[in-house]
Amino acid sequence: MGDRWHVEVDRSVCIGSGMCVSHAKDAFHLDSARQSHPTEEDWDAGEQVLAAAEGCPVEAITLTLAGTGEVVFPPEE
Repeated sequence: MGDRWHVEVDRSVCIGSGMCVSHAKDAFHLDSARQSHPTEEDWDAGEQVLAAAEGCPVEAITLTLAGTGEVVFPPEE
C-alpha cells in the first residue's frame, strides 16, 4: 500500500478558480459559492491530486501525509 495524503482547502484563501477540479475532478468540487472542497479527506498519493495543489493560483490546497502530518505541498521554505 502506498502513501496517502490528507487534503485540506483553506476556503478563506480559495478564489474559486476551479483549477483543482480541472486537474482532479474526482478529488475536488466547487460548492454554490465557488469554494473548493475535497471530495474525501484522504487520497492515495498521485499526480492528479498533486497537480491540483500545484495548479492552485493562491496555494489554498495543503497536502500532508496521512498519519504523520508531514507536509507534502506547499513546500516549506
